[in-house]
Amino acid sequence: MMLALGTPAHAADVIRLAVQKTGTFSWELATIREAGLDKEANLSLEVTELASPEAGKIALRAGNADIMLSDWLWVSRERALGAKLTFYPYSSALGAVMVPATSPIKALADLKGRKLAVGGGPIDKSWLLLQARMKQDGIDLKSDATIVYGAPPLIAAKALDGEMDASLNFWNFCAQLEAKGFRRLVGIEEILPKLGAKGAVSAVGYVFDEGWAASHRDTVARFIAMTRKAKQLLVTSDAAWDKIAPLTGATDPAMLKTYRDRYRDGIPRRSISDEETDARVLYRVLAEIGGRDLVGPAAQLDPGTFYHAISGD
Repeated sequence: MMLALGTPAHAADVIRLAVQKTGTFSWELATIREAGLDKEANLSLEVTELASPEAGKIALRAGNADIMLSDWLWVSRERALGAKLTFYPYSSALGAVMVPATSPIKALADLKGRKLAVGGGPIDKSWLLLQARMKQDGIDLKSDATIVYGAPPLIAAKALDGEMDASLNFWNFCAQLEAKGFRRLVGIEEILPKLGAKGAVSAVGYVFDEGWAASHRDTVARFIAMTRKAKQLLVTSDAAWDKIAPLTGATDPAMLKTYRDRYRDGIPRRSISDEETDARVLYRVLAEIGGRDLVGPAAQLDPGTFYHAISGD
């Protein structure tokens, strides 16, 4: 389904967005539309709602979309394979290891011998980072715990049903559990310093072709400025959250508040250079654990992965 956000009175620049229907990008876009930020930026946003991140990747690579959300790991891999995509930070919100409130598990080491469910598959980035951190303490989670993989919504549902001792899931599903009384054993962002990162690193970003960006430089700059205004609105205004509440799927005020707080925590606040430096460090960690299945042929983060053309970054 295609939606047009904004109908400017004069020739607005068109940006085609591939957006996962249930993703947080739809929250930001709804805020943009509600506040008229697209018109203010003289942009016409054509939104194609898709069922999965993979569908967005296909649309971008086929030239049917200009911007989508993905991670720098995939962008770097695509660059190594010849597709000159580039990445601009969107959110540093990461998943967490969640346990029931009364669980005897108090530290990561207590996961030994337990049943741990992982949202995503064997090469999910948060899972790989957790493994790398545990190996520093001599624990190989893949063999020292019982690991179950599944789609994030299914893992969240099974966690609520008490079918496993702990779960590692995407941040929004962790927020659901948190709102229902579960305890965060550790957020993945908390282990990054132990793996060499000096600060928060955006896991997800706006991804676009660098050739398109070069020929639409001002359009991209206005798009980034517009999204920053939307994020600032979502930081400062609880009323803005009330307006997008139906999109979040929050079933009660406590869950909406948890979504709001975790979303705000994940808003990027570092320079692009600092983010990229830490991404290089984490790329090496991920490449060592995940191998070619994860990163493809490149041992290092491709130099053009991060987009540096925005003023002030």
